[in-house]
Amino acid sequence: MLIEGGRIAQTGPDLPSRPGVPEEDCGGAILLPGLVEAHTHLDKSLWGMGWRPHQAGPSLRDKIDTERRLRQEWNIDPHRQSTRQALLSLGHGSTAIRSHVDVDTETGLAGIEGVARTRSELAGLVDIEIVAFPQSGLMTRPGTLELLDAALRGPADVVGGLDPCGMDADPKGQLDAVFALAEKHGKPIDIHLHEPGELGAFSMEMIIERTCALGMQGRVTVSHAFCLGMPDRDRARALVAQLAEAQIHIATVATPFRPVPLAEDLRAAGVTLCAGSDGIRDTWGPYGNADMLERAMLLGQRNNMRADSDVEHALWCCSWGGAKVMGLEDYGLETGCQADLVLVEAETVAHAVVAHPPRKLVLKAGRIVAREGRSLREAP
Repeated sequence: MLIEGGRIAQTGPDLPSRPGVPEEDCGGAILLPGLVEAHTHLDKSLWGMGWRPHQAGPSLRDKIDTERRLRQEWNIDPHRQSTRQALLSLGHGSTAIRSHVDVDTETGLAGIEGVARTRSELAGLVDIEIVAFPQSGLMTRPGTLELLDAALRGPADVVGGLDPCGMDADPKGQLDAVFALAEKHGKPIDIHLHEPGELGAFSMEMIIERTCALGMQGRVTVSHAFCLGMPDRDRARALVAQLAEAQIHIATVATPFRPVPLAEDLRAAGVTLCAGSDGIRDTWGPYGNADMLERAMLLGQRNNMRADSDVEHALWCCSWGGAKVMGLEDYGLETGCQADLVLVEAETVAHAVVAHPPRKLVLKAGRIVAREGRSLREAP
């Protein structure tokens, strides 16, 4: 493969050496496009802060309240922590990240500003897309809407939302506000939807209705979408058919403890499924390492994917699926694509997912940015 100007210029078995052009012996490893971390929370990670015992209770409100308290007690600095996690992701081969960043009346825009600073400092190493995320509620916390508006006038790229019924108890109010912000700023939408069963289905149908009515097809993502894992499979598939018609994307973290959207149902209907790590060792939970090849394995296990072609689809969700949701241009391995690349020592693509060995090499726009699983740039 010949790389010129940050792009794949030529491929083939007999490319001649060129004077002055450095060469890298790939040793027969497999080349993948840069992995895509399509759902995480860069501002919240405790990575590099030493082990912290988990304190939050089981409910969503417990986690939110505990996080708000510990953010101050532990000095969880959004810039420092987002830099650490972004470089961890880069070492594992993720060259693009979509991060939901908290906006509320206590933190204001500090998280947005911290992650935006990280994005600026790591420009050319990893692409970071910022979702302005009302983690503590939108309608129930007066002033949050104005903060989201300010974030979207500034560095935020995507409008976030969260459980219109379960968090705000005002689904019409929240969704009207979220879609109004998207229309005002010309931004896409990514809504967390943890609500289960029929409650989640009700919220999902309201999202679908607004997406179609406002011409937002292809610009809305629903994250988690636990309701699509409901036991009533006919009801779930009917929702999936509506999502396909509205061109709404789904993001999953393949969580093992909640019902999740079934990848095969989404693929059969033509709904794009992307994936992410969610929180990485934060106040919500102690797990995570930002490895999207490992996440592909977890997605495969959660969906009982065994055949090589199915395991390869799990990787598709963690690469091409995420690239489609983030709107990454010229993504892939064809001539003319951006040279965002990952080299993995494996026999097949399915083997790369199952074994997820350390990434031998990571390139961003043709520039080597990581070797043997570690970013070449040191984390703070």
